[in-house]
Amino acid sequence: MANNIIFYFSDQQRWDTIGCYGQPLPITPNLDALAAEGVRFANAFSPQPVCGPCRALFQTGRYPTETGCFRNNIMLPSNIKTLGMYMEEAGYETAYIGKWHLASDGELEKKPTIDHTITAVPLELRGGYTGYWRAADVLEFTSHGYDGYVFDENNNRIDFKGYRADCINDMALEFFDTYTGEKPFFMTISQIEPHHQNDRKHYEGPVGSKEKYANFVLPHDLEVLGGNAAEEYPDYLGQCASLDENLGRLIAKLKEKGLYENTIIIYASDHGSHFLTRNRDDHLCGYDDYKRSGHDAALHVPLIIAGGPYTGGKVVEDLVSTESLPKTFLAMAGVDVGDKMIGENLLDVVQGRTEGRANQVFAQISESRVGRCIRTPQYLYAVYAPGVNGGAAAASDTYADDYLYDMAVDPFQLNNIVTDPAYAEIKAQLRTDLINWIEKAEGMRPVITD
Repeated sequence: MANNIIFYFSDQQRWDTIGCYGQPLPITPNLDALAAEGVRFANAFSPQPVCGPCRALFQTGRYPTETGCFRNNIMLPSNIKTLGMYMEEAGYETAYIGKWHLASDGELEKKPTIDHTITAVPLELRGGYTGYWRAADVLEFTSHGYDGYVFDENNNRIDFKGYRADCINDMALEFFDTYTGEKPFFMTISQIEPHHQNDRKHYEGPVGSKEKYANFVLPHDLEVLGGNAAEEYPDYLGQCASLDENLGRLIAKLKEKGLYENTIIIYASDHGSHFLTRNRDDHLCGYDDYKRSGHDAALHVPLIIAGGPYTGGKVVEDLVSTESLPKTFLAMAGVDVGDKMIGENLLDVVQGRTEGRANQVFAQISESRVGRCIRTPQYLYAVYAPGVNGGAAAASDTYADDYLYDMAVDPFQLNNIVTDPAYAEIKAQLRTDLINWIEKAEGMRPVITD
């Protein structure tokens, strides 16, 4: 039988929260062990650092500018074949647990006109998932760090008591109590941790996190740029530790049921967190902002895949984008979607089939600005559309320089050299590369000015 597939993804988790990515505290033993068994992508980046747009990409394999889901509060269009549809067509039983964030529609930062944020997501708005369902459209609105509710496949409300990440994980484990094994399964566990709790403006770790992780070491960018990390980081680490503990419980359940050896596990995050240290310029919309930026703090994410052909404790240094995940999942299921989805089959990168491959990644930024960026092994170059509201427009035909960093001398992206004449030639090449990416993704070649 084909491999089972589990996509376990977190919300707003930096890559450097995990031991095998350099986190000094021992908070992720299960992820570290999974990476030692499988493949760790050292340089994985999000293509869109906002919850809804990134999730829309994960479900469609299309850029948010193509689906129209370029910001939060835009529902998944009904005329696109989704990952769930492909998986069920390929003979997979599906299960989706956690945060959905693709079933409400309206203006940004206002009550949606089609509103399922705190009510059951109807079957036709579940992106083709017709199987096991334990989800809320906007989980941060139906729950807090402790206690909340989701809905099942029959639209029944399911209340939970306890730490949210534990309870979401419990619902995933319950799937295996009724799973018959007649079909392979594709399960998505969409945790909201370690996202901040919007209405409380706080990262809500398990009780005791402040004390347990009091000896935290801040990443250098957060240490020198201010923001609120000095206060919030212990709870943030507590959330990440909880996710790891729950991943361990999931693996134990798979082993108990005899499913582990035939299951591929993918662990990733939708985007990172810069803890209010970026996006302070006067051309922004004024968000209480943790992402919505092209900096590594917002785009560099963990990506670990273990099982099937992803074995041996390999570390991939090539830059990859999580835009490739939908195509990669389908390849695991034996489905070749060709150019119907963006990105690449990540197994090609793992196995060294990279001839002619551009070692670059591209991202679209919305809400805080209409922005675009390109990341290479050494440089990050970003542009924005002056005077354009990133919550109202998906794209622009004109951009201006925003920032340029040389990670060879400035690994934490602290010194913006976008106007430095010594980098004029490098910037010109990066600008050309970025315009090529935009043309490939959006079908037009914008003008970029100094």
